[in-house]
Amino acid sequence: MAAQAGKDMLLKISDGAGGFVTVAGLRARTLSLNAKTIDATDSDSAGRWRELLAGAGVRSVAVSGAGVFRDAASDAQVRQSFFDQSARTWRLIVPDFGQLEGPFVVAALEYAGEHDGEATFALSLASAGAVTFTAL
Repeated sequence: MAAQAGKDMLLKISDGAGGFVTVAGLRARTLSLNAKTIDATDSDSAGRWRELLAGAGVRSVAVSGAGVFRDAASDAQVRQSFFDQSARTWRLIVPDFGQLEGPFVVAALEYAGEHDGEATFALSLASAGAVTFTAL
């Protein structure tokens, strides 16, 4: 994968009608793919080396972002998702890498602002079910 502009990563939330709304104005985004391992080491393990149980770990995805809301539609969708604490379908697109899509819960939502600047927000998403990956 060649070097890319971070601004090309897109974070979208389902609008509930089959489409997606881009979460506007994200200036920073982070995607973390995680897999918790399960230690299956026992007294018969060769040389007492740790053994991990393949395919048995818990997988999760965490997404965080910060920026400015550019429009009322994306602001309303994210805010409602937080207050409902419902698992909404989100889509993260990383050009030349792939697209992740699945249910996420808004785990944190913060608003801030300086007296002489724009209002900003930060959010954290936690996967709440199976997340699919499609290579682009």
